[in-house]
Amino acid sequence: MPTLLLIRHGENDYLARNKLPGHIPGIHLNKRGQEQAAEIAGALNRLPIKVVYSSPLERAVETAEPLAQSIGLGIQLRPDLTDIDVGQWEGRSWKALGHTRLWKVIQETPSKFQFPGGETFVHAQERIVRTLNAIASAHGDELIAVVFHADPIKLAVAHYLGLQLDNFQRLTALTGSVTILKMDGSAVKLLALNLIPPFSFPKP
Repeated sequence: MPTLLLIRHGENDYLARNKLPGHIPGIHLNKRGQEQAAEIAGALNRLPIKVVYSSPLERAVETAEPLAQSIGLGIQLRPDLTDIDVGQWEGRSWKALGHTRLWKVIQETPSKFQFPGGETFVHAQERIVRTLNAIASAHGDELIAVVFHADPIKLAVAHYLGLQLDNFQRLTALTGSVTILKMDGSAVKLLALNLIPPFSFPKP
């Protein structure tokens, strides 16, 4: 079964200003995000990566592009890798949201939370895991890059490690980081979490 490199996109101005981007179109990497995308490409371009998948949101595609170009591959977009649909909270600041009555639910029992006009963490986890399982099933013993978003990465790792969804925020996936999963059937192994370039690729 393949090894998946779960890559979080680089920094953008929404994140730098502590705003929730959600599915807002036209959010591009800022200068630091572009540097992070180049750093990821430099750290991974000597590896035998066979396919590069990405969320269709611009910040993910722009992170995937330097890596894909450096290894001579195209980018396969997967809509189900998109970020969580935060509905009416798109564009709002974390500081303002921290004063709402729903904030405590997000922090303590996210499994019971639904973004107003958006999706639940439960649904987001289900679609991400379904998509990663489909990607794994389509490849043999290969190295696959998957570029997407923080909470989806953490939700996926929580699932494969058997963590309760309510504990998923204990995990970290910083911008420009790489998390590595060995997809060995039902016995998925976490080889690395939140690697920041430069780093040495861990052997299974």
